[in-house]
Amino acid sequence: MATLKDFRDERLRKLADLKALGFNPYPAESHRTHNAGDVKTDFETLEGKQVTVAGRVMGIRKFGKLAFIVVRDQTDEIQLFLQEGKVADRDTAAGVLSLADLPLLDTGDFLEATGPVIKTKTGEVSVEVQTLRLLTKALRPMPSAQDGFTNKEERMRRRYIDMNVNLDVRERFVRRSKFWQATRDFLNHNGFIEVNVPVLEHTTGGADANPFVTHMDALDQDFYLRISHELPLKRLIGAGFEKVYDIGPRFRNENYSDEHLPEHVAMEWYWAYANWQDGMKFMEELYKDVLQKTFGTLQFTLNGQEVNMAGEWEVWDYATIIKDRYNIDVYESSLDDVKKALVDNKLEVEQTENRARGIDKLWKNIRKDVVGPVWLINTPKFISPLAKANPEDDRVVERFQPVIAGSELGNGFSELNDPVDQLDRFLEQQGMRDAGDEEAMMLDIDYVEMLEYGMPPACGWGYSERVFWIFEGVTAREGVPFPQLRHEYDEVTKSLYPEVTFETQVDEPDA
Repeated sequence: MATLKDFRDERLRKLADLKALGFNPYPAESHRTHNAGDVKTDFETLEGKQVTVAGRVMGIRKFGKLAFIVVRDQTDEIQLFLQEGKVADRDTAAGVLSLADLPLLDTGDFLEATGPVIKTKTGEVSVEVQTLRLLTKALRPMPSAQDGFTNKEERMRRRYIDMNVNLDVRERFVRRSKFWQATRDFLNHNGFIEVNVPVLEHTTGGADANPFVTHMDALDQDFYLRISHELPLKRLIGAGFEKVYDIGPRFRNENYSDEHLPEHVAMEWYWAYANWQDGMKFMEELYKDVLQKTFGTLQFTLNGQEVNMAGEWEVWDYATIIKDRYNIDVYESSLDDVKKALVDNKLEVEQTENRARGIDKLWKNIRKDVVGPVWLINTPKFISPLAKANPEDDRVVERFQPVIAGSELGNGFSELNDPVDQLDRFLEQQGMRDAGDEEAMMLDIDYVEMLEYGMPPACGWGYSERVFWIFEGVTAREGVPFPQLRHEYDEVTKSLYPEVTFETQVDEPDA
């Protein structure tokens, strides 16, 4: 059986032959006038007219004086019909191939073809080739769908193959793009201004997460990769912006799961003079608009449950839900009470467990079975150090979280703008960090100082691409084009490049 090395060696031979004939196998320019999808869709308009198409070769068939080549671009596949006497002679200066040069081509190569649009005797919309140019010579054969390119690890390591073999994967990332574009369009339409805030921060905050640390040589200081967009965007509210947002990556040095990645894209907005109830109404409208534009529907089957995003949202009170499920008062219970409830429900109890973290675990045990959409409100203040307290009950904050298909798909609240209260909460969080909770928030004095200059009342919101993953019905790693994996080189790669020195790699554990 031929190996990858055998195929590659044969293609290298063809590459050498093309160069010997005077061809440039990798020219810089293409002259495409139409994509394949438009040629097929607009056949009646384009029939008989000259077009130039380009794409990857999916198949080549030659029958004496006739040949058929199928090429694919992002829009569709199109057949090239080649007939002796109608295809131009070889012209190496122009990069034009003759019919006799077809044996030098392979599947995976990129071609450009010019000629009139026709329909063959079998009814296939085609381009009757007059000139044929090689745009790229491929040195490795692309697996076909029949080859079953299904190994999860291999697919993620070589997404460029995965997206060629499994077109539904490529379409997923078209929808992912639509998701973020629809988010951006909705915010822009409602008067928000996009401002990109730094990724590198002296002090990072805005979430409970363990940060990545890096070093900036120019300043000879350590920096953190941001875990949230929050505090810089709220500094902009203090600077006079009234509606501001950012979309971009954030980094949380945590383990992989079906819903979490250490690096992922997120969006946060902040809206001056609005409160949490304004935010809830706004986000229901945003969800409907973005999901409709991304998926073309508001009816979803998620985890085997029917979710209707067009309907009314339920509203759940945090303390009531915990009391009904565990008979625990979230305000009066002791750490021992919380630990007992964790044990009784077969949930993990860590050495550094505290009440806030333990009660959050109890809630997450409820959350996993929620269909939704549900708004979770009245979160206890000790779980939400950046949210404004409810004036009717200062034990809770004005926070609203959407719960859909077992996941919290966003987070919003009336922003805390009392600098004294904020400092107290930061100090409480710092105490938790000092006690061993690496995910507790850092004390950010500069942010407190900003608040002392004055920040108007505001509502803030954030969600990540987990919203897309959930409605797309995929895991986190499947939901991004290039998930991080432990770096390694396989033995085939090492054997193909003997001139390269490869580092010794540790085998990756099963995903």
